[in-house]
Amino acid sequence: HARKWHQMRPVPTVARAYPLVGHALLLKADGKEYFQQIIQYSEEYRYMPLLKLWMGPVPMVVLYKAENVEVILTSSKQIDKSSMYKFLEPWLGQGLLTSTGNKWRTRRKMLTPAFHFTILEDFLDVMNEQADILVNKLEKHVNQEAFNCCFYITLCALDIICETAMGKNIGAQNNGDSDYVRAVYRMSDMILRRIKMPWLWLDLWYLMLKEGREHKRSLKILHTFTDNVIAERVRQMKSPEECKDRHERDSRPTKNKRRAFLDLLLNAAGDDGNKLSRENIREEVDTFMFEGHDTTAAAINWSLYLLGSYPEVQKKVDMELDEVFGKSEGPATLEDLKKLRYLECVIKESLRLFPPVPLFARTLNEDCEVAGYKISKGTEAVILAYALHRDPRYFPDPEEFQPERFLPENMQGRHPYAYVPFSAGPRNCIGQKFAIIEEKTILSCILRRFWVECNQKREELGLTGELILRPYNGIWIKLKKRNFSES
Repeated sequence: HARKWHQMRPVPTVARAYPLVGHALLLKADGKEYFQQIIQYSEEYRYMPLLKLWMGPVPMVVLYKAENVEVILTSSKQIDKSSMYKFLEPWLGQGLLTSTGNKWRTRRKMLTPAFHFTILEDFLDVMNEQADILVNKLEKHVNQEAFNCCFYITLCALDIICETAMGKNIGAQNNGDSDYVRAVYRMSDMILRRIKMPWLWLDLWYLMLKEGREHKRSLKILHTFTDNVIAERVRQMKSPEECKDRHERDSRPTKNKRRAFLDLLLNAAGDDGNKLSRENIREEVDTFMFEGHDTTAAAINWSLYLLGSYPEVQKKVDMELDEVFGKSEGPATLEDLKKLRYLECVIKESLRLFPPVPLFARTLNEDCEVAGYKISKGTEAVILAYALHRDPRYFPDPEEFQPERFLPENMQGRHPYAYVPFSAGPRNCIGQKFAIIEEKTILSCILRRFWVECNQKREELGLTGELILRPYNGIWIKLKKRNFSES
């Protein structure tokens, strides 16, 4: 520890660190205030190439310059997720998000085929079906007061990930509520609080506290949900006759392909040649259930907020939708989605301004040099995507919503690591194509039916950077029936 302290002394820092607890006492406990504090630091010290924080005895360097982010993300050696991700392990185990080394490499290789483009195409009809349910649910808000759209979108995304990747239709949108979604939100908040407070790191002590007991209850809800999903699929695989009638009633030939991800896990062999254990399978199912719905839902919500706030941009999207679909409200095909180039720019610009994962981290497994500073082995490298995406060198007027930034001619010469909403390098997001297809499908379905208005100011959102970047106060929009003659 003394060696690290001495070696890291030259790295710029925000304030003097206290013994044992480091900067932990300076950081706000509230998720909303904490995120604003981190953003304030990154703006105040933008002239610095990086920042150092001590989280207890653990050194952290915060990176928000493209050239410094590149050093970490392009390395084939620096692929170990931050040790702080251990607080996710009671929930997600050592799945693709949290695992390291050979276990991660084996799982990544095993799971990549489940996200092949041809399989994603087979999922499109489910996305269309659930998007159609969503717009029917939203119909009651037409010409009414502003309402919070976040939960509607989240339940739709949850239905999509369950049916496409897990082969189970849970009907979350029709239930109108979800203990699972609420447990995800609460768990995210508790994990971030624990990361920031070294005195909560010890499991024995944490579980004695009221919050530790709540953590345990939330964990039970999350694991029970995924256990039920796995158990039902196992039962179906063991007793195909039970499902024969249902399959015969379903004329869609791609029904079995939709279950590719969970089937792949149930049939996959581990390093020892044996099938993955139930615990191994649950690790990946929990990981994909969380990452496959929460990040995508956040991205769609932010897109709706920005489109509702910038009517001139929404008008351009409308014109493109008219060119591709005419007056049709039917399901989108893959060819339709490919033609929605401006909508894709809107999604990318939304991901720039409000990246669903606003920061992520790696543990450095060897000494390295960043921006001329020697960074010790064992340091946590925190990539602050929210600040990185606002570098005026690559994004002039960074707070402005300008989808044209992502037209091919405007991307030339931009640093490849100035924009990393899905991370980059060897540990980039395996599901990014899935996410873009889902976002295009849902947004095109909503925007063909409705005109969106939003009067919330940025400062009214109450950004909270837990595991996922959320608006603490929700996203409140108004809906009107789409007027084709005006678009």
